[in-house]
Amino acid sequence: MEARFAELLAAYCLEAQSGETVLVEAETPALPLLPHLKRALLRRGAYPLIRLNYPGEERDFLLFGGRWLEEVPEAELALYQRADKFLRVLSAENPLEAAAVDPALALRRQRAWRLLQEIRLGKRWALTLYPTVGYAVGAGMGTEEFRAYLQRALFLDREDPVAAWQELSRFQEGLIRRLSAAKELRILAPGTDLRLSVAGRTWINSDGRRNMPSGEVFTGPVEDSAEGEVRFNLPAFVGGRRVEGVYLRFARGQVVEARAEVGEAYLQAALATDEGARRLGEVGIGTNFALDRPTGLVLLDEKMGGTVHLALGRSYPETGGRNESALHWDLVLSLREGRLLLDGTPLLEAGRFL
Repeated sequence: MEARFAELLAAYCLEAQSGETVLVEAETPALPLLPHLKRALLRRGAYPLIRLNYPGEERDFLLFGGRWLEEVPEAELALYQRADKFLRVLSAENPLEAAAVDPALALRRQRAWRLLQEIRLGKRWALTLYPTVGYAVGAGMGTEEFRAYLQRALFLDREDPVAAWQELSRFQEGLIRRLSAAKELRILAPGTDLRLSVAGRTWINSDGRRNMPSGEVFTGPVEDSAEGEVRFNLPAFVGGRRVEGVYLRFARGQVVEARAEVGEAYLQAALATDEGARRLGEVGIGTNFALDRPTGLVLLDEKMGGTVHLALGRSYPETGGRNESALHWDLVLSLREGRLLLDGTPLLEAGRFL
């Protein structure tokens, strides 16, 4: 798996070119992938700069970082400015490593380090995930079962993974043609009745270039348009802790009521990040039916076929979204017992496209 995975990342996701510096960030559980990734990048003439973090490093930084939670070190800034492309490999040994850390610390750092985020988003970047024991346990799977699940989601079980991603891209283009003609989305499910305007906004085809695995189309809703309530029915690991049972009520585009069955403190701290954190920056629709069960990993669950996700906080400018925030938090809702309507016409029902 590792050699084909590395080639997919270097050639398809990053399209690495001769002379480019590619900053790769990962944790030590991803070590089996890194030699293959370095070779794949070097073969293309790119220079891989690999930054390997130890398990728990983020927790230690939050607990002992002091001034650096509020200030970007010059060395970090120079590194991001010099890099041409970025690859982050999610590979946590324990996705709950920071569960006991005050969530306000992570959000403080997120605000202060927003500059690095903006630099990365202004260049070519990709986000992926490597199977770890911690991820498997969190997903309720055996280690090999989770590895096989991810392999299918990456289309690495196909003879030609790139051709498979291109096929999904064409399907998503058809969805975008339908979505682009609509002005309003309505999401209906148990505990959920939410309306959003997407009039004049651009839908993006996420076909594995930025996220791997991928399989979604997304846009930025009109900032003051969200009306109604939503109860997210899939749990997630976020900020080193588990959050589930999130309920949000919106009026004039802003969260006016919020609670969570698990992770309430993180939810409230996230909403207090800045002014834009209480508004939606993204609405997305998952199309990858190789992903067929929740794992708690947002990168995977938001791509599940038959789901929608909403992100609190920052919009992606290419969608036409104008919401600004240091926060971008995707929350996922399965529509296996729901519907998604475009100007009153069903697009998704019972988790299937119509």
